[in-house]
Amino acid sequence: MSKKIFLYGFLIVTSIVTLIPFIWMLGASFMQDGKASVFPPVFLPDPFTTIQYKVLFERLNVSRNFFNSLFLSTSVTTVSLIFNSMAGYAFAKYRFGGKKFLFNLLLSSMIIPSQGTMLPLFLLLKSMGLINTYMAIIIPGMANIFGIFLIRQYCLAIPDSLIEAARIDGATDFQIYRKVILPLAIPILVTLAIFSFLGTWNDFLWPLIVLTDDSMYTLPVSLANLMLEHTKDPELMMAGSVITLIPVIIVFLALQKYYIKGIMMGSVKE
Repeated sequence: MSKKIFLYGFLIVTSIVTLIPFIWMLGASFMQDGKASVFPPVFLPDPFTTIQYKVLFERLNVSRNFFNSLFLSTSVTTVSLIFNSMAGYAFAKYRFGGKKFLFNLLLSSMIIPSQGTMLPLFLLLKSMGLINTYMAIIIPGMANIFGIFLIRQYCLAIPDSLIEAARIDGATDFQIYRKVILPLAIPILVTLAIFSFLGTWNDFLWPLIVLTDDSMYTLPVSLANLMLEHTKDPELMMAGSVITLIPVIIVFLALQKYYIKGIMMGSVKE
């Protein structure tokens, strides 16, 4: 009993310590200029004001950047689920020459830092005339090794008998993928969707490199530029951070049940 009390107490204290910066950030976003730059820090705004959010949306037009991020994150997540699920299913259930070698080769490429591939990828997109377009972000996000690996590991647990039964009933390969595999793989697809959405939403470096038009900037890039212009406005920056966090929290809370299920069922030994 004492161990349980100690464990719960430790978890409660750890949770509170973890939440303190977020609570301060939320409170500071509703403070007037200069109210957050005090010590000890103040958590409750006095007086309460929404002036920082009005500045962001009315004067600095952050709403355009918000919808840019939302559009790109949704688009990348959608195409990523399509291509990763197809590739992962193929590596799990299809037999073809060099499959094991090709899969191991793909896995080995995960050790290459993403920064090391940015220059050749940038030059390739530039030769295609895609720089300063949304496709420069969507195309590189179509498939990734981690997503393929995650889907493959999950599909290995799907019985081959289900696929054979569908073939006997006259289903084509695409019908099997769409009507058998996808419904069974919903937990891992949701897990991958969360990873993909959050990764694209929070990405700063790649949009900064390929986008040059201010009106096309994503929210992280726009807020970084605001920090350079408003270094003495922590309240304004905290309001921008809250806006950035809201979609992330909503997506995770809405899909956490499937996320946990996908993580628990996504590890299968061959």
